[in-house]
Amino acid sequence: MKILVTGGAGFIGSHLCAFLLDQGHQVVCLDNFFSGQRENIESLVSNKNFELMEHDITQPFDVTVDQIYNLACPASPKYYQKNPVETVRTSVLGAINVLELSKKLGGIPVLQTSTSEVYGDPEVHPQPETYHGNVDPIGPRACYDEGKRCAETLFFDYHREHRIPIKVVRIFNTYGPNMALDDGRVVSNFILQALRGEQLTVHGDGSHTRSFCYVSDMVAGLHAMMQAPDVVGPINLGNPGEFTIKELAQKVVAKLGGLVEFDATPTENRAGDPKQRKPDITLAQTQLNWGPKIQLDEGLDKTIEYFKTVV
Repeated sequence: MKILVTGGAGFIGSHLCAFLLDQGHQVVCLDNFFSGQRENIESLVSNKNFELMEHDITQPFDVTVDQIYNLACPASPKYYQKNPVETVRTSVLGAINVLELSKKLGGIPVLQTSTSEVYGDPEVHPQPETYHGNVDPIGPRACYDEGKRCAETLFFDYHREHRIPIKVVRIFNTYGPNMALDDGRVVSNFILQALRGEQLTVHGDGSHTRSFCYVSDMVAGLHAMMQAPDVVGPINLGNPGEFTIKELAQKVVAKLGGLVEFDATPTENRAGDPKQRKPDITLAQTQLNWGPKIQLDEGLDKTIEYFKTVV
């Protein structure tokens, strides 16, 4: 098939492009390089089945394909808070443009990568897909949270109104090779600090939690969702192993050496940063026959080896 991956030069998108090429498909990678990295797709450009389409998804575009994976949106707070209005535009107008393209092409399958951030700072733990969330619509993270929530609304409205065959997944914290050096998320921050001989900075007391999914597991989940007949979603994709940020820092220190430094910023005051995050993946297990295979220690080893080559 010929498959469009929007945001294909991004962290997860570049891995998805490589996976689909390995499956024998033609891949069109659409990216404007706001947060995507050309280095992520350097190894793909010589492949005769790979095509780069440098374009801003907020503007309409035309390409003939058989499937669409919509990953176009900065996912790191550092990036999406740098230009919050553009982040909302990317989520909302980008969703409209890929859905309109699907409609124009006769209703081809289109998968939306939503996010665990639609649950906000959750009052239900772990988070099932039935939980409607606890999002601050006017906070500094709202450009991403509410943009993704609105994109989900658009996908389901196009599905109901125009019979577009949609797929919606909610991605939880993902890590691995191809993360940008200045990504700003906790795994890359800790590894870079350790490799540079700096102290690992933990905000607050380090008791807030995350669940970390290695990128190859995430890509397998996206592909399983696209292949699942009649499964619309939303479906959580993530690793339910839950770790405090302090525990993550201690794991990185054990592998690379260094010290953990706690700053004085209370976690709950850090710009709406959720205190807990853990996916309920029952639906992914039962409807997609999917679950993560790579646990945190192995994934950190692979990620550290990658960062050693680029630092």
